Amino acid sequence: MAKKTRSSRARGKSKRKASPPLPKIISLFSGAGGLDHGFRAAGFEISAAFDISEAAIKTHKRNFPNSIAIADDLITLRPTGVSKIVANNLNRGSRIGIIGGPPCQGFSRANTTATAADPRNELPKLYIDIVRKLQKTFKVEFVVFENVLGMKDKKHFAAYQNLMKGLRKLGFDVTEKELCATDFGVPQTRRRIVLSAMRAGQKYEAIRPRRRKGPFSVRDAIGKLPRPKFFSPNLDGKDIPHHPNHWTMNPVSPRFRAKAVAHGGRCFKQLNWQKPSPTIAFGHREIYVHPNGKRRLSIFEAMLLQGFPKSFVLEGNLSEQVEQVSNAVPPPLAKSVASAIKRTLAG
Repeated sequence: MAKKTRSSRARGKSKRKASPPLPKIISLFSGAGGLDHGFRAAGFEISAAFDISEAAIKTHKRNFPNSIAIADDLITLRPTGVSKIVANNLNRGSRIGIIGGPPCQGFSRANTTATAADPRNELPKLYIDIVRKLQKTFKVEFVVFENVLGMKDKKHFAAYQNLMKGLRKLGFDVTEKELCATDFGVPQTRRRIVLSAMRAGQKYEAIRPRRRKGPFSVRDAIGKLPRPKFFSPNLDGKDIPHHPNHWTMNPVSPRFRAKAVAHGGRCFKQLNWQKPSPTIAFGHREIYVHPNGKRRLSIFEAMLLQGFPKSFVLEGNLSEQVEQVSNAVPPPLAKSVASAIKRTLAG
């Protein structure tokens, strides 16, 4: 039998079917768009995003100008409202992927008063209900759900089990991963549960995010930045040198007048130049103290410790920006998850 020539092999390759377009992304509880940014970086198109925070949606519109972004309470909007909005922008039967992480405060271990009865703990059920509703109009190829480790604690475990059962009942094969941001090029010891649910019956493999290299320590991420702008009335982002979010509150506490602020404590936790940052999960304006001990981090510095690119800009006042950067999924981690799903979709 004659051997195949290079040209015949090339013709054979040309006859292979091209891969179908990637599913469009519907982002629930999107926040500023950390998870969305990771999926966009992996090649997915963000079709629609939903969040209750007007400031977060303003941020989303600035950084994802080609997406539909809706500022509304998903509890009020209900699955029917979400489905109508998505249907206005996508053709019936379109392949979609649904991503998001409901607010985690009800499950967080940092919330010492958290109980299973916290109303926020009903949001994973709402997430499942929205997926179910969208399945009636679209082909939901995958679902990604992110949340804190505390969701698996004993007092919340029933809600976690119901989430897993709900995804499987809707016809998904679920890969459960506990991922740490430092393994994905993010200088932060942030550990989260990530569920990747692929449409069953498609011979999809389990989702295996690949580790990524990047800055490891606080110094790697923010060591070369200039001094930030301190807050003043009517401060405008255009007046802030280097980056619109490179600003922080004036260091008025007597603790800042010392050579350094003592390590530890919730309100005055000082970062170490040589180590990754602890989980960026600030309370009301309780931004970590800069390693020099003289001030708190700027919003931009916190963003870099979350793995946001320098081109990303947050909108809103200080509290709103703090909330957005605290709640975000680190984009490099999100990109690894998205890339793993992309590989699985390609077979």
